[in-house]
Amino acid sequence: MNYSLTWLPGVLQDAGLKVAQVPGWEARGLGDTGQVRGVICHATIGAKVGNMPSLRTLIDGRPPTSHQAGLSGPLSQLGLGRDGTFYVVAAGRCHHAGAGQWQGVRNGNTNFIGIEAENSGAGDAWPDVQMQAYRYGTAAILSHLGLSALWCAGHKEYALPLGRKSDPGFDMHEFRVAVEKVLAGAAPPLPLIPAIETPNGGSAPPRPTLLRGATGDLVKLVQQKLGVTADGDFGPATEAAVRTFQRNAKVLPPLVPDGRVGPNTWRALDAL
Repeated sequence: MNYSLTWLPGVLQDAGLKVAQVPGWEARGLGDTGQVRGVICHATIGAKVGNMPSLRTLIDGRPPTSHQAGLSGPLSQLGLGRDGTFYVVAAGRCHHAGAGQWQGVRNGNTNFIGIEAENSGAGDAWPDVQMQAYRYGTAAILSHLGLSALWCAGHKEYALPLGRKSDPGFDMHEFRVAVEKVLAGAAPPLPLIPAIETPNGGSAPPRPTLLRGATGDLVKLVQQKLGVTADGDFGPATEAAVRTFQRNAKVLPPLVPDGRVGPNTWRALDAL
């Protein structure tokens, strides 16, 4: 069965953010959520290198160590890579909050969406592109829920007893001020994925960005290159094939596995 937070990727994509859906996310969770009251911001305290090296842990959970007990996954609904990509991990309830309270709400796992942003927690700088995505993504979720920036909390603010958690390693008051500006329309909009390729001066016309629901000969061309049924209809199977191609493509900059065929993905497909 699919859980209730299936609206997450659409809300983030509509805000102009990069989104990668982890296979099986719609039915992943520890049961369903209750009424969603806000967002809890986390840091993964993971590896120092890599875009989202903690993704497997977010999906499967963490094993026990000499310092802490194990915890079954999923550990958050969303992971946020260092390049600003949101990885949609789960649509149900997750083990992300533990004991605590924010604005009188104590059931963090049931009533809050967890975002785990990749950071080692060892004093590493937060990339601007990641922080921008963190602010705009949080604002997009709160706007969808009809909530103010007051309803985003840091794990370090939510967790009890105070001092039990120290993540995320940035000032949450400043973060909420920035989120409120996005909600109020007082922040510049994020640039969207270009609707068409930049004209290159050649004889071929620029190609549009293709996504689920598109039809026509260009969709058929993509399907032929990816080895799926070339019926000219960009449906779920084509989207899944595009994501797989994007994850596996050895190109720079790396492709975001968002299932959309934009300018960067067109260039990688041309090389097949």
